[in-house]
Amino acid sequence: MHIHILGICGTFMGSLAVLAKELGHRVTGSDASVYPPMSTQLEAQGIELMQGYLPEHLQPAPDLVVIGNALSRGNPAVEYVLNQGLPYVSGPQWLADHVLQGRWVLGVAGTHGKTTTTSMLAWVLEHAGMSPGFLIGGVPQNFGVSARLGGTPFFVVEADEYDSAFFDKRSKFVHYRPRTAILNNLEFDHADIFPDLAAIERQFHHLVRTVPGEGLIIHPQAEEALARVVKMGCWTPVQTTGAGGQWQARLLSEDGSRFEVVFDGKVEGTVEWELTGQHNVANALATLAAARHVGVVPELGIAGLSSFKSVKRRMEKVAEVKGVTIYDDFAHHPTAIATTLDGLRKRVGAAQVVAVIEPRSNSMKLGAHRDGLPDSVVQADQVFWYAPANLGWDLAATVAGSKVPTQVCDSLEAIIEGVKAVAAPGTQVVIMSNGGFGGLHGKLAKALEE
Repeated sequence: MHIHILGICGTFMGSLAVLAKELGHRVTGSDASVYPPMSTQLEAQGIELMQGYLPEHLQPAPDLVVIGNALSRGNPAVEYVLNQGLPYVSGPQWLADHVLQGRWVLGVAGTHGKTTTTSMLAWVLEHAGMSPGFLIGGVPQNFGVSARLGGTPFFVVEADEYDSAFFDKRSKFVHYRPRTAILNNLEFDHADIFPDLAAIERQFHHLVRTVPGEGLIIHPQAEEALARVVKMGCWTPVQTTGAGGQWQARLLSEDGSRFEVVFDGKVEGTVEWELTGQHNVANALATLAAARHVGVVPELGIAGLSSFKSVKRRMEKVAEVKGVTIYDDFAHHPTAIATTLDGLRKRVGAAQVVAVIEPRSNSMKLGAHRDGLPDSVVQADQVFWYAPANLGWDLAATVAGSKVPTQVCDSLEAIIEGVKAVAAPGTQVVIMSNGGFGGLHGKLAKALEE
């Protein structure tokens, strides 16, 4: 069958394309902006990419069009599909019908850490010899690909609360019907879709309603929003993590790179890994709980975590030039920015930390998180904010009272000049954006080289 995917370079849709190709379909796709890491992954898989949303891309007519949630009415390709009566479906629906049906699905939901935790869980199962399938909203470095069908009933999926398509406003994860569900955390996000936190909690409860009575739900004990979700009604056993939970961690190093795992009061072993930050320790506990549910004993899970390599664009070291280290990070919410910088600070001690931040997500563009931005960067020594002309709100006024030396720049050139002026051997530069940031990482490395 010929499947054409609209919005193919999104992390979810690109992963879907990989699975469809592995199932033997001919897969093509189009997107407004084709950029790595998804574009390079798709090209390596032999999937034909087209720039823009031209009706010609749908001629001759494919057997099925999978429509990404970034597309809406008025888009020329969407209008052509509807006018021609072409068969179409949302990505989550296609995944549920053609990949997840009849499998033991392990779903990872939450505002933060979904991609990292999904990658961790897939790797722990792989390390245990369980050959899981997976779909991840990023490229895990242990696998080098964001999705695969796998060779066993187990399938690990990043369960996103974002909507499914312009014609299906339910959260994607409602389609997945997990038997094992991790609810990592829950904060207000996606201001373009949800009016408030209560609306997101309702969607999470729709997910809870789909988990079978013989399944398992895992969530942090201290997360109030998730406690409210479970109180709405739960028909499934629950295990909790973190302070007061069944699964706990005892830090052996302040940055979270070494910690003991305790389950029901018994020490199960020690994780020693490349990752830092309390958020990743929390991700690890949820991973071990989910893995145990499918038969991986904690000792084996801990060994798997110790060889886990994280995900591309999650504090990924992309360059080291004249003693200056440059990281690429996906953080696009004040909480994620704060936890990432905290983990780095605890690892590098007194070394200079420079944060470069692009407020690019839909919620950021709407200004939904702006009040949290000044305090999110307190662990940095210097911050450069990118405020393009079309941002739509006054970023400079928002961060004016920041406790950290701050520059608001309207061009990449200004950011590069600013970073060059402060960088010295030992400086750690973290570039944070959920997009390509105009290739800033490479441009900065080149400028520092000169």
